[in-house]
Amino acid sequence: MKRLAALFLAALFLLTGCSPKEQEPEKYEYICWDVFDTVTTVQGYAPSQEVWDQAMEVFHNTLLEYHQLYDIYNEYPDLVNLASLNKLAGQGPVEVDDRILDLLELAREVYELTGGRTNVAAGAVLRLWHDARTLGLDDPDQAALPDQAALEEGALHCNMEDLILDREAGTVELADPEMSLDVGSIGKGYATEVAARAAVEAGVTSAYFNVGGNSRTVGYKPDGSSWVAGLETPWKEDETLPAYLDALNISDLSLVVSGDYQRYYMVDGVKYHHLIDLETLYPANYASSVAVICADSGLADGLSTGLFCMAPQEGLELVESLEGVEAKWLFPDQTSQESSGWKNYQS
Repeated sequence: MKRLAALFLAALFLLTGCSPKEQEPEKYEYICWDVFDTVTTVQGYAPSQEVWDQAMEVFHNTLLEYHQLYDIYNEYPDLVNLASLNKLAGQGPVEVDDRILDLLELAREVYELTGGRTNVAAGAVLRLWHDARTLGLDDPDQAALPDQAALEEGALHCNMEDLILDREAGTVELADPEMSLDVGSIGKGYATEVAARAAVEAGVTSAYFNVGGNSRTVGYKPDGSSWVAGLETPWKEDETLPAYLDALNISDLSLVVSGDYQRYYMVDGVKYHHLIDLETLYPANYASSVAVICADSGLADGLSTGLFCMAPQEGLELVESLEGVEAKWLFPDQTSQESSGWKNYQS
């Protein structure tokens, strides 16, 4: 419940900066709990309540469709999704929905950008950590690390070259029978981007979408001011710190944060989070959190994971080479590093 409450509060952290108007347009809100295993909130504007409701139905249905397509744990009737693909690893090409190909093509691009740090083909390793974390959270007294030999074996089955995409045939093949896909590093952000665009097409004129902490805004507020988001403090154990650090102007932009405070479990008093460095096969320990601002939520999601799992100087050089991308690193000693254009978004 604490996690859900934190996500809900993060979604409501909107600094208005509005000046009074005689006839302020109606502001609407929406919330749902059944997509990507998290809470989703939207605040925004539309010509009428009817248009807003219809747009939110489109937004929710789009998110739900992508949630099912990208689900690696559950299969659904009459749907070939990522769980289906993982079961069919090593059995040849599988015909899939174009939306799976779209995601995997972007994932391959981000894999190249991040030097393999964001790797959707790493399910054989990530699954071991997921299972250990789940067991540790269910029974903290029995919390344990994944078996080292199993991690090393899993690492042998994470080769992106074994993920074969054929756009013309509409197929995906996992050439290694022990390989499995895990798109947790990019799938939610990609789905958020698509669903936000669908809501705009359905009549939303301005909105702040927050899908489990992935923020995407469209348009400006009716008074011309920007949507503003807060960068959450990752050092939760220090109660002297404010809940949020930077206030960021993110109109028509995405803000995605990867951090060690979001999903973790404890083993012998040590915190083990969910962002795995595939070079060490253990949680990355370069930063407490990395925030990325750019136009596309899918790209922001994938980059935030990759940057979290690489040395900060290497990450900074990468961000500075990318047009329209800015990032900020927050380190365990409560120092920070930011790209040259980050200050342009500070409120």
